[in-house]
Amino acid sequence: MNKVGLIVPTLNAGHLWESWLIAFEQQTRKPDYLLVIDSSSRDNTVAMALARGFAVKIIAKAEFNHGGTRQAGVSMLPDPDIIVFLTQDALLASPEAIDRLLAAFDDDRVGAAYGRQLPHQNAGPIAAHARFFNYPPESQLRSMDDKKKYGLKTVFISNSFAAYRLNALMMAGGFPVDTIMNEDTFVAGKMLTSGWKIAYCADAQVFHSHDYRFWDEFKRYFDIGVFHARSSWLQQTFGGASGEGLRYVLSETRYLIRQAPWLIPSAFFRTGLKWLGFKLGALHSSIPQSLRSCFSLHKAYWLGNLS
Repeated sequence: MNKVGLIVPTLNAGHLWESWLIAFEQQTRKPDYLLVIDSSSRDNTVAMALARGFAVKIIAKAEFNHGGTRQAGVSMLPDPDIIVFLTQDALLASPEAIDRLLAAFDDDRVGAAYGRQLPHQNAGPIAAHARFFNYPPESQLRSMDDKKKYGLKTVFISNSFAAYRLNALMMAGGFPVDTIMNEDTFVAGKMLTSGWKIAYCADAQVFHSHDYRFWDEFKRYFDIGVFHARSSWLQQTFGGASGEGLRYVLSETRYLIRQAPWLIPSAFFRTGLKWLGFKLGALHSSIPQSLRSCFSLHKAYWLGNLS
């Protein structure tokens, strides 16, 4: 049987952490190695993790990097064959969630797998639709042969609940240490171009969603624009995202007409903010450093990236 490691980055996990740990304890397949990488939490996140058997590595908050921190965690695990990643706000939805995700690796061609994200019970309609759109009820197995069908969506994956075959991850160069976000997308692209497959496991589920404020929505898409500008090979290889964006807007509008029509103006405004944020992120190299940090959701990134 494959040896499995679990890595969870944390920062002040708060009231949800107890529920997270309870859901993890109920798993029918527990990883062999449990690691929390904590960015100097001020609450009881670390104490609760230690009490449940996790090893804990504490780093300075400013040291956290989406790719670099996860890759450092990989190097801390003894000898895993597969590494599972979860975030502190992704609640495992059933006792079989991890086991079902790991089942994807019965196929030797699978380099990475990710699970379905369902909206939290208190999620607003806009946040709920985002999960239903991006995480459908049907599983998928994607390869380079599918890029004409899915375009940039071919490389879609989320480290909120994902797993990687270690040798495939290392063949892909590991997680990039200098990316603002989307380290998972970067690695998925590298794996696909190397001949591996990406599995989407719709029956492996977590509750995970965000009700973003308007300004945070802008900043998140600014960072996405920065990522794609600095990883332009992804769009050159798999195609752009404009068609997918239009499909999302149409789907969201239809969903809100049925569920919450009064939110349609808000959704249209958010769409405009996303578009503006993405475009400015793509042009970030011509924007003053102070404004880049102001526009960004991940401000610490700019401390070490002055170009």
